[in-house]
Amino acid sequence: MAELPGSTFRMGDAFDEGYLADREGPVREVTVAPFAIDTTAVTNAEWAAFADATGYRTDAERYGSSYVFHLLLHPKAAERHVLGRVPGAPWWLGVSGASWAAPEGPGSDLADRADHPVVHISYDDAQAYCDWTGTRLPTEAEWEYAARGGLDGARYPWGDDFTPGGREMCNTWLGRFPHRSVRPGGRTGTVPVTAYEPNGYGLHNTSGNVWEWCADAFGAGERVIRGGSYLCHASYCNRYRVAARSHNTPDSSTGHGGFRRARDLKPLDPAEGRNTA
Repeated sequence: MAELPGSTFRMGDAFDEGYLADREGPVREVTVAPFAIDTTAVTNAEWAAFADATGYRTDAERYGSSYVFHLLLHPKAAERHVLGRVPGAPWWLGVSGASWAAPEGPGSDLADRADHPVVHISYDDAQAYCDWTGTRLPTEAEWEYAARGGLDGARYPWGDDFTPGGREMCNTWLGRFPHRSVRPGGRTGTVPVTAYEPNGYGLHNTSGNVWEWCADAFGAGERVIRGGSYLCHASYCNRYRVAARSHNTPDSSTGHGGFRRARDLKPLDPAEGRNTA
């Protein structure tokens, strides 16, 4: 975890680029107390250790299905496993047997993905993992403060240019969404949690890769998610900006939804200049 001293920062969309319904603005000063936050999203290996130690079954496992992006559906997942498409977002398939251990449906596994973020994790699942580790989910303000990496009002964790000097800085969709990826081999999906360089606070992938649950309520019956995912694209989901926010119901899970943890820290000891926790 990165231990952050807490501070007052400007939270919200300084460029007026957000969706009105997401309520990213106005930009306002917010103060966060000292806290620690994971430098990466929780990985498949970490979740597997939790499941092995506790026998915990995720909401997707208990309900028997979760949502998989249509181009990622495993070839062995027969048509009978596809339960339907999401109205308004037909690229999402309800797939029986999809879960954190079979992220693309029956026949898929986690081979070579121990260091990828765990997905198909609901808010309730994330809370259970935090309880087991003596941590908690970050508040939305903590998440944005940490994701900014010390930059004031920047569009992304690294600055305002999406591809500075032509460099790819995060894992988002490349190509014509949702039909064709132009990544090598047509690849899409998660990448290792440290695949891209960290921000100024040492956090990786606070833009793209997977959406991350926050502790806050978005509205009645929904919780905030932050960071965007490997499916975000300027043509339809410009939510990989650091101020962007979205939401989902606490029992929902998808193939691009994960989380990272936080915990409280005591204030700085003025005599020693360090956290007293």
